[in-house]
Amino acid sequence: MPRPTSETVEWPTLALTALTYLLWVLAVFWLADVTLWLAVPLAAWAIAQHSSLCHEAIHGHPFRRPALNAALVWPALALVVPYGRFRDTHLAHHRDAVLTDPYDDPESNYLARRDWERLPIWVKHLLRFNNTLAGRLLVGPAVGMAAFLWRDAVAIRAGDRRVLGAWLLHIPAAAAVVAAVAVSPMPLWAYAIAVYGALSLLKIRTFLEHQAHERARARTVIIEDRGPLALLFLNNNLHVVHHMHPRVPWYRLPALYRSNPQRYLGLNDGYRYASYGEVLRRYLWRAKDPVDHPILRRD
Repeated sequence: MPRPTSETVEWPTLALTALTYLLWVLAVFWLADVTLWLAVPLAAWAIAQHSSLCHEAIHGHPFRRPALNAALVWPALALVVPYGRFRDTHLAHHRDAVLTDPYDDPESNYLARRDWERLPIWVKHLLRFNNTLAGRLLVGPAVGMAAFLWRDAVAIRAGDRRVLGAWLLHIPAAAAVVAAVAVSPMPLWAYAIAVYGALSLLKIRTFLEHQAHERARARTVIIEDRGPLALLFLNNNLHVVHHMHPRVPWYRLPALYRSNPQRYLGLNDGYRYASYGEVLRRYLWRAKDPVDHPILRRD
């Protein structure tokens, strides 16, 4: 098993972070004054890249000190997800034994059978559409954020101080971004579209990165993509490699996978796609999975 890098500073991550902020500034403060048709997509890309860098920060990159990593990604470019909540839910998600469990995995896209059966028919239709890639791109951000906000509101009402604290720390981080956009050439409504676009891009990564399976080791995907989306997601398309080695930085994951692909594909029972293009062709209008968990049908 590879050990965590001994580098004091992981310079590729630091350089990509600087480039991401530069792209965001160019989109919001310069390109928005030229054409919103290009500024909004560029801002969406930068916001999505920043979210991927937040994921790296959670796992100890590019610095060894968590406080420095959190400070590096402090501006809440996506506005709607507190870093503290992302950190806590994502680290809980990394308990591989409960991957995809509707109750124990905070990032599961499945529902328990009993919860599914209680839903109104229109909600069932919405969630079935959300289980196609087209649905995940079009309504997925709204569906995901509604569920996320509802769960956090319930937790805060129940007295969960950790959740409340994460939101209180998030307010100045989001307010700083809103204040910056407010004095830029980009209208706030256009920035809101960019945020939604960024969340849609991220839904491509999460669409099928985990599947329901009796064996925990077979629940995590490999997508052998080397294109722009692999960079946007910081090689998390090689997702089983990341789950096995979460302290390995993003730029070392491809070489780690290529050193022994049979090992990883053997461990995850061959849960693999050649590229995101293949995923798009197969699942744009077709659901890969049911909404209700096909294995964990609890009473």
